[in-house]
Amino acid sequence: MASQDLMSKTPSNAFSTTRTTSPERRGFRRCKITQLMRIRPSDPEKEHFEDLRGTLSVSRSGVYFQTSETGYEIGLRLFVTMPYSKEPSAINREYLAEVVRMDPRPNGLTGIGIKILMEMGIQQHSYSFNPPTRR
Repeated sequence: MASQDLMSKTPSNAFSTTRTTSPERRGFRRCKITQLMRIRPSDPEKEHFEDLRGTLSVSRSGVYFQTSETGYEIGLRLFVTMPYSKEPSAINREYLAEVVRMDPRPNGLTGIGIKILMEMGIQQHSYSFNPPTRR
């Protein structure tokens, strides 16, 4: 019993390793991958911009990236095409997302966290090699 008491007690000179940061709120693990995205505001009343950026980290429900674009604000709804490519054979998926986080970065850019709300669909370019029929 004495050895059990010694094992369960912490010495008085031990330092605490408990974290004082806020609890983890992410529902999914993040992957630090870089994918090109095309980002545009979905609200026609907001100032229009088109931002082409690479991701810093991605999860199933969110993306984090950095930008020099000043049109972002918390709560702004966005159309996000990811992964984005101009290649004719590319399959670009478009999502509706919302800005949930903005962090000033030491490099002068702003870190933006977006939450994916829903998939809008796949955008494919369709080309026809046949001339249009005349009526």
